Amino acid sequence: MITLIVGTNRPGSNTRLVARQIEGLYAELQQPVRVLDLAQLPPEIFAPTAYAEKPASFAPFTDAVLSSSGLHVVTPEYNGSMPGVLKYFIDMLKFPESFERRPVCFTGVAAGMWGALRPVEQLQQIFGYRNAYIYPERVFISGIGNQLGADGQLKDAELVSRLRNQAAGFTAFTQKFTSK
Repeated sequence: MITLIVGTNRPGSNTRLVARQIEGLYAELQQPVRVLDLAQLPPEIFAPTAYAEKPASFAPFTDAVLSSSGLHVVTPEYNGSMPGVLKYFIDMLKFPESFERRPVCFTGVAAGMWGALRPVEQLQQIFGYRNAYIYPERVFISGIGNQLGADGQLKDAELVSRLRNQAAGFTAFTQKFTSK
């Protein structure tokens, strides 16, 4: 099962809308996917004591990562970087087993013209440091405010095709590591 991470806790985020569409693309491929929405993080994970002892309410997030065949991270760009909640989530996961030899894929979402290139590259460094297998086909969605229709779906068929190809490629990529 692939775990799709919505990399923000911002209410009503465009990242969540894009992640929902990516979830549908995996469904078309008949690839099981689990969504981890950082807006659902338990408030007690943000207590300073959580560094020493993770609250039991965080266990479903840890378990979802540890049991996944791959992680697909959808991240927005906030102030030239990833959202703080995404970095904090990464920091709270078990080391090293959460990412060690685990396939990971990235989709960037931004209002600006670079489509979250900076946070994706920063995340690649973090996951590379943690010995994850980085899937090379990244998708960057720039000008997100103009990309979404009133229904919350991406309007550009070519962009949806790139996301579909990314999902299909990442599914095959993860299978190379799980079939061993």
